[in-house]
Amino acid sequence: MASTQWISLNQKIIIVTGGSSGIGEKIVGGLSQNNAQVVVADLQLPSEEQKVAGVDYQLCDITDRNAVRSLMHGVVQRYGRIDGLVNNAAVNRARLLVDYYGQAPEYELSDDDFDFMININQKGTFICAQESARQMIVQKSGVIINILSEAGIEGSKGQSCYAATKAAVHGFTLSWAKELGAFGIRVVGVAPGINEPTPMGNMAHRKALAYTRGVAVTDIDEDYSHKIPLGRPGRLTEIADLVIWLASDQASYITGTTINITGGKSRG
Repeated sequence: MASTQWISLNQKIIIVTGGSSGIGEKIVGGLSQNNAQVVVADLQLPSEEQKVAGVDYQLCDITDRNAVRSLMHGVVQRYGRIDGLVNNAAVNRARLLVDYYGQAPEYELSDDDFDFMININQKGTFICAQESARQMIVQKSGVIINILSEAGIEGSKGQSCYAATKAAVHGFTLSWAKELGAFGIRVVGVAPGINEPTPMGNMAHRKALAYTRGVAVTDIDEDYSHKIPLGRPGRLTEIADLVIWLASDQASYITGTTINITGGKSRG
């Protein structure tokens, strides 16, 4: 996170799913440092030493309707309102539609892979948005920020199901903004591209992705100076800063859109 506060979130109550690691961890730290009361909803919580001071960490399975409903009710009981939801939790399994290489059938998209990604990335996002929106409608205010991926807009070889879930969340974003705008609720998507490594990009994922693309694991990391106009991967703090701004009152007229944060790599 940035070393100093650069915007005030005025003690807004903001829930971040999957906030214990990766992009989510940076978002949580940045929101907290900029004067938000953050609630993390995650299946795996960090150790006491790794927790951000003042952040409210809650175990929650976002695919479990009752668990999410209980989380939302608890937040309202403790803090009186829900000002923001960052739908960040997501999973990815690199898989080919058909294993045309014929050497690793485990990297062909299966029903289990499909259900796993759809359940967390798409259904979990829907459940969290729906249950938080109930409170936001009562308040007549709030913001839902959906973390997508450039893959959901551009497609991605070896990641068709993951890309499809993110495309679905893009569709959710545009549609929910139209439904909820009358209640003063904003809905915005954030679509990162190639970034610093996160736990999602572990060696198992890199091995699977390399197979689906027909390259060696050592060739997954490319020369970004040619692929990305800005010449480098994105920093996780840069994604967090965009989320922080979108959660603030300074972004009060931003809704019904997905913002790419890709260093210029995306088309459009």
